[in-house]
Amino acid sequence: MNKVLVSPSPHIHADVSTAGIMRDVVIALLPSVAVSIVYYGWSSVMLLAVSVITCILVEYLVTRFLLKSPSTIGDWSAAVTGVLLALNLPPACPWWVAMIGAIFAIGVVKMTFGGLGQNLFNPAIAARVFLLVSFPVAMTNWARPAGFINVDATSGATLLGTVKEGLAKGDTLSQIFAANDFSYLQTLFVNIGGSAGEISAIAILIGFIYLLARKVIRPHITLSIWATVIVFSGIFWLINPDQYTDPLFNLLTGGVLLGSVFMATDYVTSPMSTRGGIVFGVGIGLLTMLIRYFGSYPEGVSFAILIMNSVVPLINKAFKQKKYGRA
Repeated sequence: MNKVLVSPSPHIHADVSTAGIMRDVVIALLPSVAVSIVYYGWSSVMLLAVSVITCILVEYLVTRFLLKSPSTIGDWSAAVTGVLLALNLPPACPWWVAMIGAIFAIGVVKMTFGGLGQNLFNPAIAARVFLLVSFPVAMTNWARPAGFINVDATSGATLLGTVKEGLAKGDTLSQIFAANDFSYLQTLFVNIGGSAGEISAIAILIGFIYLLARKVIRPHITLSIWATVIVFSGIFWLINPDQYTDPLFNLLTGGVLLGSVFMATDYVTSPMSTRGGIVFGVGIGLLTMLIRYFGSYPEGVSFAILIMNSVVPLINKAFKQKKYGRA
């Protein structure tokens, strides 16, 4: 007599695991990691080591002794958070600031909500904003690249900060760019101050292509952010090119590329549907440009992603994912 097996869904399985996806994200981040180490030297190595080790250790301790559940460090998600947090910090940032950020990212933002898959906010972004508010001096101590051997890097403002300060003094963009010897070639492989992960647009784009090729992410969120930044800044730039930076500048400077590729696309904190993802990306792009043009901070990507993370439940409710098998 044949037996009929009854089991809950899902009934279709794919050769994909959380650990495999997270490893692909780490691989995609390697070009940015390599460039940051070449440009910033041991300071970048120190931040990466402290951030990753602290994230893994905190997750192990919380799952082992507080939640009394099996360790989840084998899924690589803690390592991804550690790498992303380190790449979002200034290279001159003290190691203990990175440690505090890692503890906050895993212990508060991730594990308080129940661990991977249940956190409302992206841990790395939330930790960066927390550190920026708590330690503003350390988080704005930008170091200019000095190479791996020379550890005595000089400090200097980011491109966005330089433009913000110059415009506040009454200078035009052409004057600011001329005084700082700015060229768009720099933004592709930057040799000026900024977060460790922002130094090379090319490195980030290589990671983006890898994630697309491996089908780890879909492009709609990232592209909607880029399109919004381009359209919004393009309108203002056409109105007054002496006061508003152009689309290419806004796309290639700051954290737009890093945030749109690696953090806005986070499975847990982004909408499930394609239409919802586009709305999510447009919101991030709009908030980023509003903060850049009219806010007190020169950069707005982290705040934009964090704000839109909080709106995701509403977006998911408004744009429901199609049920499997339905047209």
